Amino acid sequence: MPDPDAIFQSWWPWIFAFGSGGLYGLRQWLRGPKCTGGNKLHNKTIIVTGASSGIGKEIALNFANRGGTIVMACRDETKGKQAADFVRKETENMDVYFSKLDLNSFKSIRDFVERFKKKEKRLDILVNNAGVMMCPQGRTEDGFDIQFQTNYLGPFYLTELLLDILKESAPSRIINTTAAAQNLGDIDFDDINFESREYNAGDSYSQSKLAVVVHTFQLAERLKDTKVMCNVINPGICNTDIYRHLPLKQKKFIRISFGPFMYFLMKMAEDGAQLAVYCGTTDEMAEVTGKHYKDCKEEKANEKAYNKELQEKLYTESLKWIKSSGESMAGGDNLLLTDSDKKEEGEKKVTQRKQKVVQSVMERVSLT
Repeated sequence: MPDPDAIFQSWWPWIFAFGSGGLYGLRQWLRGPKCTGGNKLHNKTIIVTGASSGIGKEIALNFANRGGTIVMACRDETKGKQAADFVRKETENMDVYFSKLDLNSFKSIRDFVERFKKKEKRLDILVNNAGVMMCPQGRTEDGFDIQFQTNYLGPFYLTELLLDILKESAPSRIINTTAAAQNLGDIDFDDINFESREYNAGDSYSQSKLAVVVHTFQLAERLKDTKVMCNVINPGICNTDIYRHLPLKQKKFIRISFGPFMYFLMKMAEDGAQLAVYCGTTDEMAEVTGKHYKDCKEEKANEKAYNKELQEKLYTESLKWIKSSGESMAGGDNLLLTDSDKKEEGEKKVTQRKQKVVQSVMERVSLT
């Protein structure tokens, strides 16, 4: 009769091998597909927001390896410059630089756009990656809920101010970032800042992420004849700093107890960047617009996001919200200019022409 211990010992290596292989396969599946193709980006200019760490930094790194000029738009100047230095050294691409951008400030957004347009002549890819998640209640300097402005209204304003150069550079691409929470979202136009209802970080986050999807679909329709492609992506659950406000990151006991398990289930930042790379560089996405993507394939978004009336209402209200803070929509896409904005722009151009005439006359006088 065979010795049971001998049988167990003989099978144990096989059990271990198959178990390890199965876990490895599961881990690779959870990390999602990788974008192994895509085009080079020589002579292209790309903006990546929130690029100081996490997914944004990995997107910038991947794009920089493909050539082109990479603008790493970040709120934290120290971290942003360090990230840009890292990307330059890793890729040997010297056309990578940091530019300060705080989406919680409309002034910072406008200043960023003005600097960018003075320095660069084109914009081929805009990746609106920056965002926050489940942060405590607070208001931006413009008076809006922090999550709503950081995740949606700030990127909306940034995109609108860059539409003119995106059109001039067409074919070009806009990539917005949402999350699975958009499926739970609802946009409360009467109380966007949680003034008359109790603040809930989850509701605030899902509202902002649904707004991103709604805006993307509306923008894609508005730009359908311009060769500017606009899509929205869900990178999935990635082990990045965006979860810093959750108990998983804040509570030491939870972090130690569940950290290894969550590490196994979560994607790495490099994995989360693959979808933006896919949408930004591949020929398959060259003429795709107005779609929601996850794991490098189209996925249906929240049914509410396809509502045309909701899309138009969000667009109209967003313009009002920005103008109510004292910001002018002039300087970006002409579709945004109200009659007063057009008058203001016209007066500026007349003044500039007069100044040029006076300068020309003075130069002639000095020559005689």
